[in-house]
Amino acid sequence: LLSSGRVKPEQRLVCRRPLLIGGRRMDCSHPESVDTFDAANAIAYSCNSYFAEMATRLNGEELARVFHHAGLTSPTRLASTEAVGALTEARDEPQLQLQALGDWGIVVTPLELLAAYRNLALKKLRNASGDLGSAAPVFDGLERSVTYGVAHPAQPHYATAAGKTGTAANLNSPRTHGFFAGYAPADKPEIVMVVYVEQGRGVDAAAIAGKIFDAYFQKP
Repeated sequence: LLSSGRVKPEQRLVCRRPLLIGGRRMDCSHPESVDTFDAANAIAYSCNSYFAEMATRLNGEELARVFHHAGLTSPTRLASTEAVGALTEARDEPQLQLQALGDWGIVVTPLELLAAYRNLALKKLRNASGDLGSAAPVFDGLERSVTYGVAHPAQPHYATAAGKTGTAANLNSPRTHGFFAGYAPADKPEIVMVVYVEQGRGVDAAAIAGKIFDAYFQKP
């Protein structure tokens, strides 16, 4: 959306609470005092309202293509045997919005998520001069997420970091799982990780990630 110009990074949207999509409650978990977002801060605070609205500027085929291109439905080759994600193309607006939020029609593995963030880290590393083009707000948002947003517990003491927390559904239980995906340092990545906490919260996964980052950058 950024590269096509259908979303302007400086455009600000108001978070709508409550958020009901296709009969599902998708209310945001960020502080209610933060209620207006541009692209970078929407990532930093993981605003469901923002991304649900922006998703309507895509169609189902376009969104599916983005997920496929990111490698979220193909083997990573990072393990000798691994599961592979699956995707169902959205057919109406509620499905499209829910899929953009990761709540319908897409199943990914931790390795696929890791590989996707590794690609982000490599893009950042190859553009150390800061010329990230239309993708700049994405990287900015991931850094803000750790600096002061939803992934702040992942902030290491000895380096900078970038990343996001998330919530994964449980097919057999109403209990959800938390995860963090990110890399460090934010400007010249050396390490990429995904932390998955069964029946935990994203903030718990971020706190674990922060300790792992610290352990890595304290290496002798």
